[in-house]
Amino acid sequence: MSAISAPCAAPSSAAAAADPLWLAVVGKGGAGKSVVAGTLARVLSRRGHVVVAIDSDTMPGLTRVLGLEEPPAPPLLAAVEQDGEGRWRLRKGIGPVRAVQRFSTPAPDGVRLFQLGKVGAEGLAPMLATLNGFLAVVWHLEDRATPRGWTIVGDLPAGLRHPVVGLSPYARIYVVVFEPTTQSALTARRVARFARRYHQARVLFVANKIVDAADRRLAQRLLGEPFYVAVPADQAVVEAERTGAALLDAAPDCHAVQAIETLADRLEGRTLTT
Repeated sequence: MSAISAPCAAPSSAAAAADPLWLAVVGKGGAGKSVVAGTLARVLSRRGHVVVAIDSDTMPGLTRVLGLEEPPAPPLLAAVEQDGEGRWRLRKGIGPVRAVQRFSTPAPDGVRLFQLGKVGAEGLAPMLATLNGFLAVVWHLEDRATPRGWTIVGDLPAGLRHPVVGLSPYARIYVVVFEPTTQSALTARRVARFARRYHQARVLFVANKIVDAADRRLAQRLLGEPFYVAVPADQAVVEAERTGAALLDAAPDCHAVQAIETLADRLEGRTLTT
């Protein structure tokens, strides 16, 4: 696989001077985080960012939103080996940067997809084999200079458990996606509290599947603090998920895509307050 190269167009000087744009997208199951993460990754890549999409969700989602088919085996499986005690690790000579460059999958618009792996026909074995290698990468990205030129968009499994166990130590910003429902907003508040307290990370809330002004008010009330961007409920998202198509390919001008482009605008401009 080809290595990650320089972008065709450099990010703005203000963005380049700032901390790297390393995001983790998280939320309650069904909130729509994979649609936000995958579409955002492609939008940013189109704008000249060197985007690495990090997929730590063991269920399908991000791959199709990016416009890819699920690989039969995790590419990272070729990068790991067992030590003398049977524990899995990255093969000698493969560090975090090389692992991403050689064992990620090229996606549309220049995004590189780096995956933990999915639960497939072979069960948990391939994914468990890659887990230690995956953790070795995500835990040591900030130890290297090269990744500072990358924009990272991580798609985390649903809920709070996975940020806690360390699947997103790279995240400078948590993009917390929630619906205007009690349980979804409760999960969002809990994730935010953890990210702020233990990761000292910024938290940006994205209210998703918003139908009307009443929904916006409900989302605001349930969350208890301002949200960053509202993504409207959009039949185009439903149709794309039904057919397995990437939203950005199926309906590039739909209202949901426009809202995610607004999210990208604000992230690029580092306007990180609501």
